[in-house]
Amino acid sequence: MPLVRIDAMGTDSARLDALGRAVHDALVETVGFPPDDRFQILTGHDGTRSTLRYDDYLGVHRDEGIVYVAITLRAGRTPDQKRALYRRIAELAHEYAGTEPRNVFVTLTENGPADWSLGNGEAQYAPSA
Repeated sequence: MPLVRIDAMGTDSARLDALGRAVHDALVETVGFPPDDRFQILTGHDGTRSTLRYDDYLGVHRDEGIVYVAITLRAGRTPDQKRALYRRIAELAHEYAGTEPRNVFVTLTENGPADWSLGNGEAQYAPSA
């Protein structure tokens, strides 16, 4: 069960929806998450009241089309699966939302079964003995 946070500059609800679909579809295709396993926080920034900062680190020229994708999920994916996920997110963000792949910045944060409560105050992945 991933928790996805997407932050994008100068965007509307249609673009945020497209970015959310891109990330979800990539997770389903490359990592094998079920299609109904979608938990996302989508935020647009206007550059005045809220903004995103970026530079050209590692020679990647980013601009106001920047999109930050933060995915929290349980540990266990291989480096190859992660590479495939990053690549597919960038491809689908371009296809669905017109976002240049160079502007798609993705981070994964992994944790364990006891780090999740999916409701009712329970740790569904790590029930007590």
